[in-house]
Amino acid sequence: MSNRPNIIIIMTDQQRADLRKSCGYELDTMPFLDEWAKEGMDFGRAYTSNPTCMPARVSMFTGRYSQSHRVRTNHNAGDALYTEDLLDVLKKEGYVTALFGKNHSHRKPEEFDVFRICGHLGYEGEENRTPEEKAFADFLRETDHMEVHSPSPGGLTVQHPYRNVSDALEFMDRMEGKGPFFTWISFAEPHNPYQVPEPYFNMFPPESLPPVRGRKENLEDKGERFVWLRQTWEKILGENIEDRILRARSNYLGMLRLIDDQVKRLVEGVRERGLEDNTIIIYLSDHGDFAGEYDLIRKGVDLPDVLCRIPMIWRGPGIRKGGRLDEGYVSIVDILPTLCDFLDIPVPFGCQGKSIRPLLRGEEGHSREYECAFAESGYGGLYWKETDHLDLLTEGASGNMKNFDCLNTWTQCGQVRALWKDGYHIQLDMMGNGYLYRIEEDPAELHNLWEDPACTGKRSELLAALASEMMKQTDLLPVPHYRYRVKIHPKGFWHEDFSADDPGVRKMKVIGADHMEEEANAEKNPFRKK
Repeated sequence: MSNRPNIIIIMTDQQRADLRKSCGYELDTMPFLDEWAKEGMDFGRAYTSNPTCMPARVSMFTGRYSQSHRVRTNHNAGDALYTEDLLDVLKKEGYVTALFGKNHSHRKPEEFDVFRICGHLGYEGEENRTPEEKAFADFLRETDHMEVHSPSPGGLTVQHPYRNVSDALEFMDRMEGKGPFFTWISFAEPHNPYQVPEPYFNMFPPESLPPVRGRKENLEDKGERFVWLRQTWEKILGENIEDRILRARSNYLGMLRLIDDQVKRLVEGVRERGLEDNTIIIYLSDHGDFAGEYDLIRKGVDLPDVLCRIPMIWRGPGIRKGGRLDEGYVSIVDILPTLCDFLDIPVPFGCQGKSIRPLLRGEEGHSREYECAFAESGYGGLYWKETDHLDLLTEGASGNMKNFDCLNTWTQCGQVRALWKDGYHIQLDMMGNGYLYRIEEDPAELHNLWEDPACTGKRSELLAALASEMMKQTDLLPVPHYRYRVKIHPKGFWHEDFSADDPGVRKMKVIGADHMEEEANAEKNPFRKK
């Protein structure tokens, strides 16, 4: 037990993947992270399961997609369906668990052994212990989730990332000699409200920002929901919308540098405590942000690459020093099965992710397992229209028309599915509306190739791959109550041959009949909702 690695997951909230110099961005937003990633694995094709906070976070913990774990919106935590999640698994293995930062998952903070939480607006569980922290909390509450046009008060030490790292280092000091620990350091930034103190406020001035690739003129080709989203922001932000978006972008980039400095402080703290050689550190985000692309901010509709592609970096024992890897697709649902693989323990039944340990170790011969990434969004039903006479105030998406919840009835209704493969991105909704983009040549996804005669063969190929992936991710829960055994590769693979008679496979996955020899009622089903 004492040889088990410590595990630290650093999660940001709403961090777009491509706004780093190592990813080709013009500005040097996260210099420490870029350098640190060279000694680990920095995945260039990492994707979220759903570009929404809670569904993505539940996916990370359960290894399941949102249509399976049932948390399809930010308001369905109590509906989470799974057998065991990451917290269950690690506690069974003797880990001391801790949460520092934003939760917004299906787990209550008190289910961690140690916790100290924060949110976005200052009074969402924070322990504001000093006058400066209380003043900062009051400031956050007054932002109404919008961008701020002057430096935030209180300086660096009242900012939540700084406090999150301080809490984590204090926890590690208390853990000395007490066995392995799991720490989820969950920054609530760079999510809105877009605010940042000096010196970060003026680090990336609005007037000096690189131009975005997609503009509002491209929105009609992106679909009517994109047009609706821009029109809504025009109502909220008013005639100064362009200047306000620029300020939001400037603050967002400043927040990235602030986070970068705190990741550096955390990593150096781990190193100073002699923990680095036995600690796996994972850096990722739950989803992205438009960050000005298409003249939009925050998030919202469909499954564009800027919202679905996320940073994901692994570093620690057993992980090769490969730096940037742009071959192979990985997902947020792969976190749980990969950590189970590192610990040599069974993956919970119902987990839909796969182990990416072969990629982390540089093993050959597994390329087919990482040939695509899959994402989904939507809570169902038809699309809402203007003729339905539902407005922002009635729906609750805005309380005063000075702010706007971009995740609402209009942006989240329906069903949308997407697949990334071979450098392409295909998206399809429940009405048959399709989009096809070649990401490498068109990273802003401005040219829809769906009707392009030259791409008919590729479209058919990717539609078949999308249909295949949707069937692969059909939920295994509830299990058959009589006789039938479920055969699943112990690492979550689909393309590698193996024998179901292998004792290890039977122990890990082929378990349906072991628990249900006769017809049973739901109360006896061990794979019920928690």
